[in-house]
Amino acid sequence: MSGGSIQITGRTSTILASNGAPTLFIPIRIKRRGGRKLVALPEGESGDRPWDKTQTPLQVAMVRAHRLAARLESGEARNVRDLAKKESINISYLSRFLNLTLLPPDVVAAILDNTLPSQISFSDLTIDPPLHWDEYRKKAGIAEKNRKVSVDNAVSGADLTAKQSDY
Repeated sequence: MSGGSIQITGRTSTILASNGAPTLFIPIRIKRRGGRKLVALPEGESGDRPWDKTQTPLQVAMVRAHRLAARLESGEARNVRDLAKKESINISYLSRFLNLTLLPPDVVAAILDNTLPSQISFSDLTIDPPLHWDEYRKKAGIAEKNRKVSVDNAVSGADLTAKQSDY
């Protein structure tokens, strides 16, 4: 192939070369986002693109919490003190992140769906965590009606009132 081109706009088209090999042109746009180049949809087209949605601070914290817990569980760090040293953060701050991994499933779903009341912060969920999930739900402002998981979540009618100590 002697060279390629990127068409910025237009319709998808196929051209046959003299040797019979097809060349497919697909209209794309290149965007810079956070210093990285990303392929975007052509002008005028829309679609549900999850990468265009910005994450809330609690969603980012939830991801970081599970990443840190995975590093501990995998043995990459011997203990919390070792992990805090590797991450260059305070042990108590690291422990707050790890507390996010103990949230009830419906509170986690509310964080990920961005339906948690806006006044709930990282500190509310991680400092002095309650021992029972029901207390977590009250602290997070999750209503009683949200305690059932729908069929879409693959747990048909399961009651999520179990206490952390039951596990």
